[in-house]
Amino acid sequence: MIDKQTIRAAFDQAASSYDAAAVLQREVVDRMLEKLSIMKLAPQHVLDVGCGTGYAGPLLLQRFPDARLIELDLAPSMLLQARLRHPTGSRHWIARLKGKKLPWQICGDAEALPLASASVDCIWSNLALQWCETPDQAFAECFRVLRPGGLFLFSTLGPNTLNELRTAFAGVDGQAHVNRFIDMHDLGDALGRAGFAAPVMEMENLVMTYDTVREVLADLKGIGAHSVRDGRRTGLMGKSAWREMEAGYEKFRNKGLLPATYEVLYGHAWKSDSDSRKSLPDGRQIIEFKVMPKQ
Repeated sequence: MIDKQTIRAAFDQAASSYDAAAVLQREVVDRMLEKLSIMKLAPQHVLDVGCGTGYAGPLLLQRFPDARLIELDLAPSMLLQARLRHPTGSRHWIARLKGKKLPWQICGDAEALPLASASVDCIWSNLALQWCETPDQAFAECFRVLRPGGLFLFSTLGPNTLNELRTAFAGVDGQAHVNRFIDMHDLGDALGRAGFAAPVMEMENLVMTYDTVREVLADLKGIGAHSVRDGRRTGLMGKSAWREMEAGYEKFRNKGLLPATYEVLYGHAWKSDSDSRKSLPDGRQIIEFKVMPKQ
């Protein structure tokens, strides 16, 4: 099981270092914004689930200048960092005098959203849902708080994520050093079970490159991405185990660099005014899956 207290502590500790290491997270935000730009939507309230340090916040407000942004995160220190991206002091009051709807911030869990049912028009979540035990509870909560006609747009990580690191650790000590991630098809099925209409899932592999294994692990630590499941190692690795892991990772070196692959999954679906979900005559729902071309 996933330990939420461990997650909160890890991200609280990483809040000050997060932005320096979160290259992938920012890239995925930019790609999600491209998807959002072609969708017809004029929301009054936009909820950012797992907002982190708030990189997406100002960009969402540019896209929807008349909307109220609600930033939600499990870690209080992340919300404090996110607050710095919005007007403060005299700029705060000037923004209010101009009629700007300044963001609200909530410390909460994606699997138990502290919001009223049918209270938001758009839910955005970037690389946060992988920290949930299963997608079903989080998807059910998102469906609950969305108004009819509302959009749910998210990204998360698939099972091929950090396969190089997982392979390098395999057989070293039998411990779980890399989190397990959910398959795209299982996420699509979960969206359907939650009641969402016309779910679409897409997948692409993004590869980060490093000079050393230590740099890979330093980036993961910098964004608070520790293994958070029961059975994880709690002590330090021995020198021989570390050398064995490094040797295993070195087998992936290509053109002088070590890759770290992230299988990024994108999903979007709507909360329909009526049950307009695509289905077959026997009642099975149609879900669209896409593998994005390599760039």
